[in-house]
Amino acid sequence: MSCTTLLVGKAASYDGSTIMARNEDSASGEFDVKNLIVVKPEDQPRTYTSKISHLTIELPDDPLQYTAMPNVDTKQGIWAEAGVNEANVAMTATETITTNARVLGADPLVEYVPAQNGEEAIAGGIGEEDMVTLVLPYVRTAREGVLRLGELLEQYGTYEMNAIGFSDADEIWWLESIGGHHWIAKRVPDEAYVTMPNQLGIDEFDLDDAFGEQEEHLCSSDLLDFIHDNHLDVAVESVSLFNPRMAFGSHSDSDHVYNTPRAWYMQRYFNPYDEVWDGEDADVRPNSDDIPWCRQPDRKITIEDVQYILASHYQETPYDPYGHRGSEQTRGMFRHIGINRTNQLAVLQIRPYRPQSNRAIQWVSFGDGTFNALLPMFPNVDTMPEYVSNATLTPSTNNIYWADRIIAALCDANYAQTQQTVASYQEKVGGIAHHLIQVADEQVDDLDTNEIREIGIDEEESLDVQPMKPEAIIEAVRNEKVRRALEQVNETMAAQAKTETDKLLNSVLYTASMNMRDSFSMNDF
Repeated sequence: MSCTTLLVGKAASYDGSTIMARNEDSASGEFDVKNLIVVKPEDQPRTYTSKISHLTIELPDDPLQYTAMPNVDTKQGIWAEAGVNEANVAMTATETITTNARVLGADPLVEYVPAQNGEEAIAGGIGEEDMVTLVLPYVRTAREGVLRLGELLEQYGTYEMNAIGFSDADEIWWLESIGGHHWIAKRVPDEAYVTMPNQLGIDEFDLDDAFGEQEEHLCSSDLLDFIHDNHLDVAVESVSLFNPRMAFGSHSDSDHVYNTPRAWYMQRYFNPYDEVWDGEDADVRPNSDDIPWCRQPDRKITIEDVQYILASHYQETPYDPYGHRGSEQTRGMFRHIGINRTNQLAVLQIRPYRPQSNRAIQWVSFGDGTFNALLPMFPNVDTMPEYVSNATLTPSTNNIYWADRIIAALCDANYAQTQQTVASYQEKVGGIAHHLIQVADEQVDDLDTNEIREIGIDEEESLDVQPMKPEAIIEAVRNEKVRRALEQVNETMAAQAKTETDKLLNSVLYTASMNMRDSFSMNDF
């Protein structure tokens, strides 16, 4: 899958939250219908078999409830993609990344081999299809997520190069697979954001920490021998920090068209004053190979910033396909971030200043982000509104996936005439979203705290931001009264989003209809 990821550390976000966001983009020429659902413990498989690799794995018998954004058509598997579990741990999987021949020669990918010539089939490793389902229900911190996935990679291998994000209220971790069985993971600095455009991204890695205190770096157990035995460290000079991107990644011509321009534009947006980004004298260009994995932004990053950048198409540059700068050649030169084949965007926000019961928000949108709006959904509920969970393979404006797809197709050919209408829609839905989050927070704060005492949790500990034992966290988010309140807020958000989306569809349909080429005006009759 071709995707784009943005990670925002808690000191870099507007409210102290950890934020992980990723566009899930389908392969060229494909459009995968998606829903947002709640997976209950009783619905989680105990024996899991991958559709692509035909690998069977026995799973623990004590899964947590979690949200997921699976494919409606499951012929290629679940593809759960993004969610938050009852312990308020978030996971986004995966960002497809690049590698090189040296790595693949040293540790080949584990691909499925069908039965042939009398030989039995050989199962492949795990991949994007599987990872959320195999990991998210069984971890209670972001670090635990890294370690569980790392163990699975070492045991079963993978058939593709992927990067995966994990977050909780305190930390974000980013894991990148290396060949078939190896991996590295790095904690995102609290004050930084990370840009990931389908390339192996980590450019500094402290091997001493990974094999010592493991405070901010983790890796597969034999990584040092793997690097040394296969001559993978290609640095000219001895440096204190190992560069995984140089050793394990790529610097291909296609990267300069498909990947690096996205990192360039994201960092240009968040750090406009740190570099010269444009023109002949630019310090950083769209095809630069040394764009850093992370930076400290010039200002705190908001949800609206996340939405804008992951829907962006190189606005105010010669590379904007809807713009008037540059030429026809430059406007189609680079793969942009917002794209027609985006299936969904999940923005996973964990708010440390809220009680465990409504600490997490899963913001979602469907289809091309240029023309849609983010909806906040509280994940610690029993069911999701039908508007975000009932899409089928048949187009229908009764769900937001198809409504957003239809609106995007109409607006694309009429961009200039519909741009302001879409912007007004996005601002209005955004305002509704933030207001309803405040409403939900107030309702949770007003609930009878006797219910919290009844489940044996200290009231101050629960309602403030002090650490809680994992078992207490689970009990807090299972508070029935809170869940009902959050479900109602989700329903209200979905209903108001449908009202505004239907208005937008009506408006852009009128514009597109008036611009049809077979129109003819004759006022004599």
